[in-house]
Amino acid sequence: MNAAMAQLHLVAYHTVGLGDYGRPGNYFQRQIDRWSKQYFEDADAGRDPNMDRLIAWLLANIPPDDDATSVLHGDFRIDKLIFHPAEPPYSGGSGLGAVHAGSRGADLAYHAMMYRMPPRIVAGLAGADIAALSILGEADYLAAYCARTGRAAMPGYDFHMAFNFFRLAAIFHGIKGRAIRAAASSAHAYERVFVFPELMAIAWQQAVRAGAP
Repeated sequence: MNAAMAQLHLVAYHTVGLGDYGRPGNYFQRQIDRWSKQYFEDADAGRDPNMDRLIAWLLANIPPDDDATSVLHGDFRIDKLIFHPAEPPYSGGSGLGAVHAGSRGADLAYHAMMYRMPPRIVAGLAGADIAALSILGEADYLAAYCARTGRAAMPGYDFHMAFNFFRLAAIFHGIKGRAIRAAASSAHAYERVFVFPELMAIAWQQAVRAGAP
């Protein structure tokens, strides 16, 4: 997974026929505006104080350079990969089923946030014995990505985490509204409603790690 992310993010999109693809720049502003609009407009689902202050904090702390526009996947998770018995899942470019233009830091943090996600919310690794499971720890995973992409560090990594938790919380909030209106089709909808406050509290914790007061 790590190698696949790095390989995709190193694509010089403007040299492979994608120069006019997507909407380069202002990635976080556009994304935060989109998801917060959905949140504020869904009166049935109500408001959450952590969500309100997280939106305000994210808008006030967007990284200045937007992490440079890059080709990214947008929904790259381990539960969406197909594993070959002999070859790694990134071999031949397999497993990359969607391409967008945006922030590579946000793309990396989207699947790395499982390190901080309790399994009772989504199938996360928080609280698991990572070493016993022979899984790279989060710091080592991030270091491996940085090495593969030729960077010393990932500035704003905790901001990227807070952003991704916010985006997931906005999705859960939408599910909550549909469940209240008896319009949710998923059998797991009410589970999402139940864990939304906890997810939002964890989302705010990411902002605190990134420097929120």
